[in-house]
Amino acid sequence: MPMNYSIEAENLNLWYGDFQALIDVNVKIPHGQITSLIGPSGCGKSTLLRCFNRVNERYGNVTTEGKIEVLGKNIYDTDVSLPELRKAVGMVFQRPNPLPISVYENVLFGLRIHSPMRSITRAEADEIVEEALTSVFLWTDLKDKLKTRATSLQLEQQQKLCIARLLPLKPKIILMDEPCSALDAKGTRAVEELMEVLAGTYTFIIVTHNMAQARRVSKECIFMFLGELIEHRETQVLFTDPKHEKTSDYVHMRYG
Repeated sequence: MPMNYSIEAENLNLWYGDFQALIDVNVKIPHGQITSLIGPSGCGKSTLLRCFNRVNERYGNVTTEGKIEVLGKNIYDTDVSLPELRKAVGMVFQRPNPLPISVYENVLFGLRIHSPMRSITRAEADEIVEEALTSVFLWTDLKDKLKTRATSLQLEQQQKLCIARLLPLKPKIILMDEPCSALDAKGTRAVEELMEVLAGTYTFIIVTHNMAQARRVSKECIFMFLGELIEHRETQVLFTDPKHEKTSDYVHMRYG
């Protein structure tokens, strides 16, 4: 029987030292759609996002309790490989972070790191690069600039390239932490349109402070407040008929 959810978290708690950042979070995130995480600064959105590929553990002094199943597997089981988890659950950060190497080698970087024992022929590499760049609508613009240093690209192109860099690893889930905050309105819409096209093939979870963006792109929306998950509903319902007063205050900009 196929799974209905890409991610299921149960009684999830997380502490940074003595500070509890997540409190009894229970959530189920469906396959193949865009889910937004919204809420005021410091409410736990990015912390929750980083739980799904265990990136929080890089920061040290982090304690986690509870259960997270990704694609049906508890990611805290002792047999879980973090490199394999992070292949399946890719991440795009707030500011574009292409490597200061060529566009071509940026696309192949993750594959070379995660598959060091597998030799890739030049023809295979060319095909992988073309497929990834085509998927993010960059091939036409960059096919003659593959040797160009990626950091010289426009910010919108850099962010799309960061998504392209994930695709050769064949992720199932892509996490995005404020992926448009460094972009202008045109670049923001271009990245949103890309997510809309790729949703279905991939599950997207996006942290955003931009409520208009959440309404535009996400099928479901999660509102968080002070480390708690307050409400999780279809996006349009959450914005037009929220159940909780805190949600209503936030989406109607009465918070603070």
